[in-house]
Order: sequence, then structure tokens, then C-alpha cells
Amino acid sequence: MAFICDAGESRADTAPGALHTLPATPATVHWGYFDPSLKPALKVKSGDLIQAEAVTHHAGDAPQLMMDEGVTRLFKEIPESDRYPGVHIMTGPIHVEGAMPGDMLEVRYLRMTPRCNYGSNLAANWGYLYKEFGEKERVTIYQLDANANTASALYAYDFPGKYLVPGTVTDCPVCDRQSALKGVRIPARPHLGTAGVAPAIDGRTSTNPPGAHGGNIDNWRIGAGATMYYPVQVEGGLFSIGDPHVSQGDGEISGTAIESSLNVLMQIVLRKDFVSPGPLLETPKWWIVHGFDEDLNVAMRDASLNMLTLLSDHVGLSKNDAYSLMSVASDFGVTQVVDGKQGCHVRIPRDIFPTMKG
Repeated sequence: MAFICDAGESRADTAPGALHTLPATPATVHWGYFDPSLKPALKVKSGDLIQAEAVTHHAGDAPQLMMDEGVTRLFKEIPESDRYPGVHIMTGPIHVEGAMPGDMLEVRYLRMTPRCNYGSNLAANWGYLYKEFGEKERVTIYQLDANANTASALYAYDFPGKYLVPGTVTDCPVCDRQSALKGVRIPARPHLGTAGVAPAIDGRTSTNPPGAHGGNIDNWRIGAGATMYYPVQVEGGLFSIGDPHVSQGDGEISGTAIESSLNVLMQIVLRKDFVSPGPLLETPKWWIVHGFDEDLNVAMRDASLNMLTLLSDHVGLSKNDAYSLMSVASDFGVTQVVDGKQGCHVRIPRDIFPTMKG
């Protein structure tokens, strides 16, 4: 069985194909769901490059800073009745020629550039410590410093009531703005919170929970320079991106990251030479697998089994050796605890293995 990529191998093995542009418009986004019946917004061939816009559904938290003409169109023209059952604005889907169930989409994220210099974090009713704060919800607006690659709080305000409607727009010019996090600078690490293929399920699947198709994984390592592998579930794959972030910590404990729209350059390569039970992340230093469940303990077990599969089926270790290696060389973490299905990830360094040929 071939391995996904030999340790240290150059990514130049697949020459770039055609370059496509996929703007986020009312005709090219779907709000809150994956659906195998959706008409593709774009059709590509394996190896093609796509320059796509990913728009945050939190742009309305600071509309004067985060909503340009294109974003405003989405909020105005897509009716609230069509924003369900999830919350994320998804650009796509992208149909990949020849992709069939059982294949993998290798998505190489090459560049992620903020659309504006602002982002929003919401301490929401789905946050992990919501009740600890008297069920109060608070928005913190961050400003990005592109030169320093950092973010700092610009102001904060308390949101009245519960933040429930996808695409909420706050009249913040007249809200009670408060100072926040004076002098603190956060490293910016732009990434996609939600991306994936259409599940093989009739009708809409919410973007809120992650799953085998990808979805709302919320792993901040899914940024420029990383490669994700998504198991194809329907013909063409029907891949979509959304929920862009400029920074997030493991856990995403308040319910959101620094939510901000991104322009994403990616290359999609069709793989028919290996399989993975779920989304697999490759970075320059790590292989990372995931596990998801309503119960964090079950998510941890699933992540463990997925790493065991990676090491035994693709690296060629015996299960006994893989189990020992996982305990002494891999790191487990909580990806997020706020998306319905909680997430765990486990990473193992790539450079500990000798170069292998599939």
C-alpha cells in the first residue's frame, strides 16, 4: 500500500494545473449545510489551483469594519430561512473530475490572506463556560497587524440576549464599547475552521459538527503550508470551505475563534492510492489525525484508533510497535469542545521515520 507522502518528499510531484477563481457570491455559497444534491459552483481537474473567498458569518459583529460590498450582498440576499441547519457560510461546492466514493481529496492549502484587518471573537451561549459568566455573551473585536503578524483587541461589547441567528448584524457604532486586553498581542495564524466534502446523506447536513467528511474541525493548524486529506463520499467530492479564522487556541473554549474572512489559494489533487477513516492533516512537521464524538472520551478513543491505523496501514509498523510509539512520541490534544461533536487530535512527528517508498 502506498503511503500518503514519503517523509521529507517534495510537494512538487504534482504540477499545478489550471487556475480557477471562486468568489463568494449568493450563487456560489451555501449557508449552514453540506448537501450532495447541490449543483457545483466550480468544476476542476486533479491538480488544479483554486483562488477562493471564504467569508465569516460573524462579519456583522463589526459591520463597519468587516462587511464590504461583497459580504453585504451575502447577508442581504440569502434569506434567513435558507441559513440552516448550521451557521457557516460555505463557498462551493467544488466538483473534482473523476472523484468517486472511496477516493481521497488531497487539498494543499498554499496561501490564506485576510480579507480585512479585523476579526471578531464571541463568548457565546454554546461556549464551554457560558454559565460561569451568568449567561452573558460578549463580543471582542480584534485588529490585525499584517507586518507583525499579530492581533490585538480593539474594543469589546456585551451582546444583548442570545446570539442565535446566523448572520446577526450588530449596530455597534452606537453600542457600549469597552477596552479589552490592553497591551496583549496574539500571534495570527489564519486557517479554515470548516471545510470538507459532501456526506453521502440525502438532504442537508449541518456544518456545525465535524465528522468523517471534515466539516467544523476547528484545528488551527489547517492553514497555509498544510495539506488535508478528505475521504470522498459522493461523486465529484463536492468540496466546500468556510468558517475562516485568523487565530484560535486548542479548545476554542468561548465558542468562537477570531472570526475573519480569508482569501484562500489551494490545490486539489485526487488520490486513489490510499484510504483514511477520516480527515488527515499533514504539516511540514507532523501527521495529525482526529476523532469526534458527543463524548470527549469517545473522541479521544477514535483519534487513538485512527493514529493506530495510520501507523500500521500506511507506515508499516506492527500494531504492537505502533501502540508503543504512540505512547512515547505522539501528542494528544483537545481540538474543540463547542461544536456539538467534540474533537480530539493526535499528532506524531514526521522526521522520526526513515524515508519510505510506497
